[in-house]
Amino acid sequence: MFWPAQGALLVADLHFEKASWYARFGQFLPPHDSAATLDMIEALAARTGARAIWSLGDSFHDADGAARLDPRARARLQALTERLDWLWITGNHDVGVAQMPGGRRAVEAEVDGVWLRHEADPADPRPEISGHFHPKLRLSLRGRHVSRRCFVGSPTKLILPALGALTGGLDAGHGEIQKAVGPGAMALIPVSDRLLRFPLT
Repeated sequence: MFWPAQGALLVADLHFEKASWYARFGQFLPPHDSAATLDMIEALAARTGARAIWSLGDSFHDADGAARLDPRARARLQALTERLDWLWITGNHDVGVAQMPGGRRAVEAEVDGVWLRHEADPADPRPEISGHFHPKLRLSLRGRHVSRRCFVGSPTKLILPALGALTGGLDAGHGEIQKAVGPGAMALIPVSDRLLRFPLT
């Protein structure tokens, strides 16, 4: 999500080095997920002209993920964190990462009255943007099943989809997402110049 007034690109749940985490336990996946996720971030930053990137947690898949980055991916990420105002919000997966490759870290942050955190706080009535749930909207259209990453919004909360190349998703209508955002929840899918809205009640 791009926030023009702040010049900030907000991303969530990058899960860098997820494939290498699986490889440590004998499940070998193509080890290109970090590079593919960086491709998306670089393209979005170029398209929006972002001056800042705020990553809302689970940026790495585990506490050793940053240490496992290959030198090319590390150099690309370092270049981004040096060029842009990069904020890492700590998520449940990356809470133990010893040192992020550049940027600054916070458990949560407040910008113009909007709270940025990894997981939505249903008890907090203040405006909030978060990640964590990897929401996806699943629909049946003309006999075909369609699944798309989506945002989930309510009057005070917005949950971002996972941006990581190797991330799954939780159905946007799942009870845990509904509980996190409260009443009035809608799945939001950007399509070219429109925002499609799907009520989740």
